[in-house]
Amino acid sequence: MWRRLAVPAGVLAAVAGAFAYVGAVDPNEPGHYPVCPLYRLTGLYCPGCGGLRSAHAFVHGDLLTALHDNALGVAAYLGFAVLWTVRVAGAVRGRPVRLDPRPAHLWAIGALLLVFTAVRNLPWGGWLHP
Repeated sequence: MWRRLAVPAGVLAAVAGAFAYVGAVDPNEPGHYPVCPLYRLTGLYCPGCGGLRSAHAFVHGDLLTALHDNALGVAAYLGFAVLWTVRVAGAVRGRPVRLDPRPAHLWAIGALLLVFTAVRNLPWGGWLHP
């Protein structure tokens, strides 16, 4: 069983380390992290803009700020937690779960990212700005 849990444990350690670093080094203070290249060049917000600030707020338990900075990021954090838990439960039971998204799922995720990006850059989508 320990061999089956090695990969999920490694993934959890990497994600926890990344969140710990972002939680310790405030992205709201200039100079700690690079600016989004798309935002710097065009002034447009990409789907990841505000993700570090969102993760920082999430780590500190400020869910409303995390949602304001990047709502899609918060959904991704929670989705990762669910998928990771399903994977660990399958490994413990001895029936590993294989995540094999169909093309329709990937297209739907792409469409969601595109719509999120478009809406947050429209004048009436200011509530999605980081």
